[in-house]
Amino acid sequence: MKFSNDIITIEVAEHGAELVSLQKGGREYLWTGDAAYWNRHAPILFPAVGKPYNNELHVDGKIYPMKQHGFARDSEFEVIGDGRLRIKESDLSAGYPYRLGLDVCYRLESSTVEVVWTVRNLEDKEAYFQIGAHPGFLLPDYHAEDKLHGSLRYYDRGGNLINPVIVNGLEDGNRVPLADGDVRVPSEMPIEVDTFAHDALMFEGGQVTKAILCDKEGNKVLGVSCPQAEAYGIWAPHKPGCPFVCLEPWCGICDPHGFTDDISRRQYIHRLAPKETYNFTYTIEVYP
Repeated sequence: MKFSNDIITIEVAEHGAELVSLQKGGREYLWTGDAAYWNRHAPILFPAVGKPYNNELHVDGKIYPMKQHGFARDSEFEVIGDGRLRIKESDLSAGYPYRLGLDVCYRLESSTVEVVWTVRNLEDKEAYFQIGAHPGFLLPDYHAEDKLHGSLRYYDRGGNLINPVIVNGLEDGNRVPLADGDVRVPSEMPIEVDTFAHDALMFEGGQVTKAILCDKEGNKVLGVSCPQAEAYGIWAPHKPGCPFVCLEPWCGICDPHGFTDDISRRQYIHRLAPKETYNFTYTIEVYP
């Protein structure tokens, strides 16, 4: 599915309802999905964000397998309108203990892509889930030999430039406290070859709701914002020559190492009453 306004053009795949291209003025901004680095573009993380400990969810005393980032990114969707898709009935559960529908809507306005996801509880009982975004973006004017590949700026809900704090790192995909204590990140953080040597950077507690990618000269390229974000991840695979970075607002987060409690007590878990809905919205703005 491909559509545009007078400024930007996007393409969306029915597999995973994933944004696979974002162009402005003939320039591609979204990661291409080269499997040598990462074979995705902007997957939907649902109904889990990050990795459940041991790839298991505990629900009312039973154990359900759940892979990292859930199943929506590998599910099939069908087009139900202009810029709108819905997860197919056959892919609603995928072994999950709740039947949750998921609608996806892409809207274009000027140089902005607004992405709206609607979670629908189809059960006659309460249901739990997490949801998050994982879009990857090409680093501007990338050359592997450069020391600096650009920078990132971080903002809070009030639009203030901030120095966020990292309190946890990752061990086998789960959160563990940093060995040397919390780390305060510069409000303009350089992107260098070893920035992601220890996996993703995670800003917890709703500190960051917008991140802006800048080029090597400090000019703004694009921003990803989500005022409702409870956590925000920044990631790229630590591989030589990797030419992209992911800006990831989340309503959810991976489990702490060793967590085996009930799903209702996972951090940043969301609960829906029977037949209730939940909207998750994030925007990508491409700057002049």
